[in-house]
Amino acid sequence: MVLNEHFESADVLRLWQGDKNAQIQLASGFQNSRAVQVTSTAGSPSNVMVRMAVPVDRIRGARVSCEAMVQAEGVTKPPQSWSGIKVMLHLTAPGGDQWLQQNNLSGSFDWRRVRFQAAVPADVTKAEVILGLEAVNGTAKFDDVKVSVIRAPRQRIVTAPAAGPVFKGHDSPRLRGAMIQPDITPESLRVLGKDWNANVIRWQLIQTSRVARNVTLTNYDQWLDGELRKLDAALPLCAELGVRVVLDLHSPPGGAPTAGGYVGSDSGLFTNKAAQAKFVQLWEKIARRYQTNAVIWAYDLVNEPVDDDIGDGCDDWQALATRAAQAVRAIDTRHAIMIEPAPWGGPEAIKNLDPIPVSNVVYSVHVYVPHQFTHQGVHGNPIGLSYPGMIKGKLWDKAELRRALQPVIDFQRQNNVHIYIGEFSAIRWAPDDSAFRYLRDCIELFEENQWDWSYHAFREWPGWSVEHGSDPNDNKPSKERTSRESLMREWFGKNVKR
Repeated sequence: MVLNEHFESADVLRLWQGDKNAQIQLASGFQNSRAVQVTSTAGSPSNVMVRMAVPVDRIRGARVSCEAMVQAEGVTKPPQSWSGIKVMLHLTAPGGDQWLQQNNLSGSFDWRRVRFQAAVPADVTKAEVILGLEAVNGTAKFDDVKVSVIRAPRQRIVTAPAAGPVFKGHDSPRLRGAMIQPDITPESLRVLGKDWNANVIRWQLIQTSRVARNVTLTNYDQWLDGELRKLDAALPLCAELGVRVVLDLHSPPGGAPTAGGYVGSDSGLFTNKAAQAKFVQLWEKIARRYQTNAVIWAYDLVNEPVDDDIGDGCDDWQALATRAAQAVRAIDTRHAIMIEPAPWGGPEAIKNLDPIPVSNVVYSVHVYVPHQFTHQGVHGNPIGLSYPGMIKGKLWDKAELRRALQPVIDFQRQNNVHIYIGEFSAIRWAPDDSAFRYLRDCIELFEENQWDWSYHAFREWPGWSVEHGSDPNDNKPSKERTSRESLMREWFGKNVKR
C-alpha cells in the first residue's frame, strides 16, 4: 500500500491542498465519519480539485491500482468523456505526462468503487492523486482512497538476438501504405494500390458505436463472420494490385464504445474472463481461415490495448497476448503475429512489453506524438498549434520526434525484431501546412530505421484525409493535390510489388 486515505485526520484538507477553497469541505464518509466533499454550482468555478503526492520511489516501474469510494449528486454531463468526476493518477516522466483515470463519471449515485490500474514508467519523476470535478456542476464525495502496488517493477527480459536476418514476414524492401475502412470500394482500393502504388493496407475489423449496440459475446461470431466476408471479397483484388493485408482486430469481444465512436480494447476485454476466452478462440478461427492465404501479411491481435482495469482471474495484456499468439502459432506457422504495447500502442508504451515467446512476431506502435498537435480540434482539443513549434513548453521538431521514438529503436535493437508503424497522422487543419512537415519528418525517421508503415487513414474520416485541404469546414476532396497527398504518393512510388 502506497497511499491509504480515510480523511480522518484534523489537518487532512491542508494536506490535500483543499483548505483554502470554500467549495471543498469534509462531510459524512463511507463506513467512517468523514469524506472530502467537492461542490460546483452554476456561476462558481467548475474545476474543483484536491491532490496528494504519491512517493515515486515506491511505484517506479510497477503496476499499481488506484481506487476510491465515490458518491455523487446531480453531477452534470461532462463536455468530454475525460471530464466530470475525477479519480485520477497524474504521472510525470521525461516521455511526457500521463493522466490516468476512469472516464464518463457523472450523474447521481450512492457510494460506489471507482478503480483502475496503470503501468508506471520506470523513469517517473512525479506522481499525484487528484480528486474532484472538472467542467461540470454538482456534488461529489470521496473516501477510502488507495494506491497500491499489484505487480513489482518488471524485470526486463533481454533475450539473445536470434541469429540470421530479422523476421519481417514478407520479402519486399519496405511496406508502405495506409489504413482503410472495411467498406472501401473496389474503385478506391484500385486508386490506393495502383494509382498511388501502396503495397500494404491495414484492414480494420471494427464495430462502430451504432453497430456495437447489437453485438454481444453470444453473437460476436456472427458479426465477425460478416466482417471477414468483406475481407474475403477484397483479397483477390489485393492480390491483383500487389497489396499485402494486415488484419487488425479493432473491436475485440467485450469492448465498449470509445470517445472515438468505435468499440475499442480498453474496457471489457480485461475484466471479463469469457471475453478473454472468446478472444483466443476467434484468433484460432482466423488462423484456420487464412493460414494458406499469401495476401495476408500479419495478424494484428488487438488495436491499442489498454489494460488499466483487470478483473479477478483475468490476464493483463502481456499474458493475454502470449496466450493468443501461442494459439495462433499452433495452427499457423506462416503468417506474422503482430503485437502492440499497452497502453494505447504508443512509442513510450513499448517499455511495458516483453518479447512474446513465440516465433515470427512483428511489433507495432502508433505515432501521434505530441497528441496536442496531431489531434488539435478533435474531441475538444485546442487548435492553432504548429510544427515545428513549442507545445506544452517543449520544442517539438524532428530531433524531438527521434527522442520520442527512441524506446522503439531500443526495443528493436535489443531484441532483433521488426517494427511496423500501424498508424500515424496529423489532423489536416494544423496551421501553415504543419501536418505536411510533421508527416515528412515521421516518414523520414521510419525509413531511417527500416520500419514498415501505414498512414492513418485513406478515405475514412475527412479529418485525416490527405486528399482534403486545410479548411475544416470543407469536407470535399481538394481540387488541387495537397502537399500531404504528394508526400504519400512520392514515398509509395518507391514501393516494390511482389
